[in-house]
Amino acid sequence: MLIVYSCALVLVLILGAPWWLFRMATSGKYRAGLAERLGFVPSRIREGFDGRSVVWVHAVSVGEVLAASRLIEELESRLSGADAQQEKRAWRVMISTTTRTGQELARERFGADRVFYFPLDLGWAVRAWLGALRPRLLVLVETEFWPRMLVECRRQGIPVAVVNARISDRSWPRYRRFAWMWRSLLRGLTVVLAQTDLDAQRLRALGANNVRVTGNLKYDVRALASGSIVALLRRHLSTGTRVLVCGSTLAGEEELLLAALPGDVVTVLAPRHPERFAGVAEILRKRGARWTRRSEWLEAPSKIEPGTVFLLDSIGELASVYSLADAAFVGGSLISAGGHNPLEAAQFGVPIVMGPSYENFRGIVEKLREHDAIRIVQPADLKAELARMLAGTTESQAMGARARVVFENEAGATERAVQALVEIVAAGSPIPAPQGAGS
Repeated sequence: MLIVYSCALVLVLILGAPWWLFRMATSGKYRAGLAERLGFVPSRIREGFDGRSVVWVHAVSVGEVLAASRLIEELESRLSGADAQQEKRAWRVMISTTTRTGQELARERFGADRVFYFPLDLGWAVRAWLGALRPRLLVLVETEFWPRMLVECRRQGIPVAVVNARISDRSWPRYRRFAWMWRSLLRGLTVVLAQTDLDAQRLRALGANNVRVTGNLKYDVRALASGSIVALLRRHLSTGTRVLVCGSTLAGEEELLLAALPGDVVTVLAPRHPERFAGVAEILRKRGARWTRRSEWLEAPSKIEPGTVFLLDSIGELASVYSLADAAFVGGSLISAGGHNPLEAAQFGVPIVMGPSYENFRGIVEKLREHDAIRIVQPADLKAELARMLAGTTESQAMGARARVVFENEAGATERAVQALVEIVAAGSPIPAPQGAGS
């Protein structure tokens, strides 16, 4: 099965090479980290753990990096503290990502000497990284199941844990179709920490053993309401100005939102993907909207008047900017994309509006709906609902307060996950023997 999978993966890479090369040449999107993806381990990484025992955490993109940030910090602290009484071994958590945006955020938070691109799921690339890091534990955030990586870890005796595990409604039919393949791979996982009971049921059906429900790490993500961009925006907003934050929007949503905006509010518009910043700026220009772009505004900050659209063309600032909001719209939900995370707004007690597509965050959204702490609307009703939430009525304020209560009550997944991971390490798995890149 692994031979067939590897051959198929190589074939896909060969057939898709012209497209990949074109994208690299025109956008540079896939150029970043290419050498690392192919198994080259740079000196900054080899020197980054400096002989310390390694736990390797893989977080695909921005959302996973944010969710795992507190876990990474607490895990490293707990391991080093535990070993002070036991083996007196220093530990280092190394972090990989798949996307460029995830890589940028991870490097900003943890430093370039411990952050790298996850290798392509090819034998030589996977073995090169496992041989260089010799991890005592591999931690996968959510559902990053790569067959070659799982098999190589099993062969080398490296425990694999999955945290914040989930199988979304969109992914479930595809996983179920290939359950025969996943069964042999997932039964070798050391522990799987699922977000919800439904996720746990699906993972067990696919063959995973030792599945526990520990909750969602995203309930433990705390964004600061005092970041530099937040403080700067607060100083330049006119007194009494209402703010609508539209976060993680995707193609097709900006036009719907711009048509639905009240004319007397400041709207912070934050597209999900950086490569779309220029395109969204062009949409604003063509509509003749009053707007400004964060990257340009920062050069000479000025008063932001009601009716202005503030294009947040940055990564990692959206979560804290929600603290300025009188109401929030969470994107990826007006089109069939599965939605994005409403908790970033919920933690600040902001009334939240989403479209009908939220299956990627079903557990979170349903919990909020259960407590009447979110509004799900069809595109045709968007304008009226945004106006209602921005009116600052007792009803909208109470809805935001309920969202904050849900956020606070569901916290604790990080501590449960860290405890489970520390137990695996404490069980004393041997340090893998060095492996050559071509072994």
